[in-house]
Amino acid sequence: MPADASPHPRRLRPGQRVGTVTRGTTNTNRLRRVDRWIAAQPELRHAVDPFVVDLGYGASGVTALELATRLARTRPAVRVLGLEIEPERVRVANEQLARVRAGETHFDPALEVAFAVGGFEVPTPRDRRPAVIRAFNVLRQYDESEVAAAWRLMASRLAPGGLLVEGTCDELGRVSSWVGLDASGPRTFTVSLRRSGLERPSVVAERLPKALIHRNVPGERVHELLGSLDRAWQVHAPMAVYGPSQRWIATVATLRHEGWPVIGGPRRARLGELTVPWQAVAPG
Repeated sequence: MPADASPHPRRLRPGQRVGTVTRGTTNTNRLRRVDRWIAAQPELRHAVDPFVVDLGYGASGVTALELATRLARTRPAVRVLGLEIEPERVRVANEQLARVRAGETHFDPALEVAFAVGGFEVPTPRDRRPAVIRAFNVLRQYDESEVAAAWRLMASRLAPGGLLVEGTCDELGRVSSWVGLDASGPRTFTVSLRRSGLERPSVVAERLPKALIHRNVPGERVHELLGSLDRAWQVHAPMAVYGPSQRWIATVATLRHEGWPVIGGPRRARLGELTVPWQAVAPG
């Protein structure tokens, strides 16, 4: 049963958990795309305290372990706290962590990772404020009307200048999208796709963040963006002879030429990413 069905109660009691238990689907490397993006963000790279929360990691602690591994390449002092509202999942993750510490896995036994019970209230030891909170595939099962309150509650726990990353992906991590937020609200929207075998970029429509998934209809900005992506991807089909990455780079360049305010250059596009300001896709 959920500890609290409301993502934003008026007042939190000590120890109160905010959120509902989700399906908990977890696969190795599922979140590699968003991890790679987080590792490049200044909110992590320049954080005074590189403390990161993996909120709602699911039935296995592997995504938190992978997050720590990837971010440590950018910030060796990074520490990751995995939070789950379901205590049994925390018990399982701590058993996994014990095997890591014993050298029985491919993860570094010295990884700075811990697991605890928690929800959108983001409880941390000694009220430590995270530089980054990653909440992936968590809000997917909520109503759209609950998203803004959950965003506010999570963002209120960030360190000054911190980053909240909320989004969703498919089971294998080949199709992802997410929103980057700070204490003031949503700032960016990112699509990240595996280009090999990609028929249409709009396949991401099924994996849009909850705030946008029901907005992919004529008259909404996100619908216009996905349509522009599809058209540019088709126009640059001849580029496929040079590889899918070159085709995607050309696609993103076309969107920029059409006036879309693309953030980042060819290096990010080469990874299959497209990032725009939130206002470019915000619901009308």
